[in-house]
Amino acid sequence: MSIKQKAIKGALWTAIQNWVGQAGAFVVFFVLARLLQPEDFGLVALANVCLAFMQIFLEQGFSQALIQRDQLEPDHLNTAFWTNVAIGALLAALSFIAADGIADGFKQPQLAPILRWFSLIFFINAFRGTQQAILERQFAFKAIAVRSVLGIVGGGFVGVIMAMTGFGVWSLVGQQLTNELVGVLVLWKASDWRPGFRFSPPHFKQLFKFGGNILVLNFVSFFNTRINDFLIGYFLGHVALGYYAIAYRILQVSTQLLVRTTSGVSLPTFSRLKHDLSRFRHAFYVVTRLTSAIAFPIFMGIAALAPELVEVLFGQQWLPTVPLIQLLAIVGIIRSVSFFKSSVLIAMGKPGWTVRLKCLSVLFNLTGFIIAFRWGIVAVTLTVVIQSILLFPIGQWVITRIAAIPLGTYLQQFTAPLISALVMMGSIFVIKNHLISGVDIKVLILLIATGSGAMIYLLMIRILSPEIFHDFLNIGKIALSKLDRKPKKT
Repeated sequence: MSIKQKAIKGALWTAIQNWVGQAGAFVVFFVLARLLQPEDFGLVALANVCLAFMQIFLEQGFSQALIQRDQLEPDHLNTAFWTNVAIGALLAALSFIAADGIADGFKQPQLAPILRWFSLIFFINAFRGTQQAILERQFAFKAIAVRSVLGIVGGGFVGVIMAMTGFGVWSLVGQQLTNELVGVLVLWKASDWRPGFRFSPPHFKQLFKFGGNILVLNFVSFFNTRINDFLIGYFLGHVALGYYAIAYRILQVSTQLLVRTTSGVSLPTFSRLKHDLSRFRHAFYVVTRLTSAIAFPIFMGIAALAPELVEVLFGQQWLPTVPLIQLLAIVGIIRSVSFFKSSVLIAMGKPGWTVRLKCLSVLFNLTGFIIAFRWGIVAVTLTVVIQSILLFPIGQWVITRIAAIPLGTYLQQFTAPLISALVMMGSIFVIKNHLISGVDIKVLILLIATGSGAMIYLLMIRILSPEIFHDFLNIGKIALSKLDRKPKKT
């Protein structure tokens, strides 16, 4: 099976993972948002900030190093595994001990027991990284998809039952713990690799030489993506953080569905093609063009229909999230066209450039928050949009320098999807505010506007870029013809 066929099959299984898994996760999210209060989501969001900070030290970037290496020896796997287990146990102990101090720092005493239970996640996830890296390296994305879906279903079931029986914030804790535990058990069932009792310092050095850059990247990425959670929780309170967490969760789910479908396959694919720049660039163009063709209309549709979506899905108590969702939809559009830069730089063996870009993003985020927080959560969210816009051309300059991807050729991939999505968005506003302005049933407004918008977008994209349709058709044919074949190990 060729790399292209493996990548397409992997993307298909990643799509199943994302669409089925995230559909289930969104249903759970929808139910919990109606059963719980903004302050419950705010408390767990604070706990997750602490969890995410310590989580970056768990794998030391070894998973990406295992995927990226051309030659992989058994001692690489054993060394990575036992390093993860040792660090996971240490982090679990530190988190348990530090829980009271962290809760006092945020002036939220109810945060301490949540952090203690979350400390178990470090030890659970220590058994995940090496197994998942092996499966990704083998393009065995079916097993990874099953792991994700079963974890989401299991965690969702526990969370909803706990919420319905009055456990409040603890339903979110139970959901997350169950999700992680089920996911790890499924990975071990899917993989036939088992660790030996060996640790090799030379192999550790080889992995850490590459993984150290990933560790720095993950450290910087934490501050880039989580610094707002920390600052909002500390300065604006956990209720404001609850609203922001819901809005950002919608962005994350949308990104997971629309962008990460292909991002999980992009690193191993780009790594295999890194010595053939012509094929490398072609693969990059295809994946970014197809991703934007799906992501642009979805994010613009979310922005246009945010008031109706929030009221129908979550209830009127969440209406303060509407302007946040609309602003973060712009961030989603920018992410959809720049999401693969990290995969390109890591595959080319240049993770240091990604670290520099993330550092610049952290600087922009901090500066924006310092300026905007006195005006509230909407102003803070606006600064997230501004920093995304400012960083985009800088990131593209780096890609042009490293992978010789011309800016003009790159931007041409998005012209037809962008024009088509803008026409669709304008049509939705006209339909919603004029043609059906007398309709009071929010669900009916959503159905009419969404259906009309989708038809308008498809018509526009068919006129402006018929080659996108051919790309989707070709991918579908290859995926269906190869779906029943088992991937060979590489």
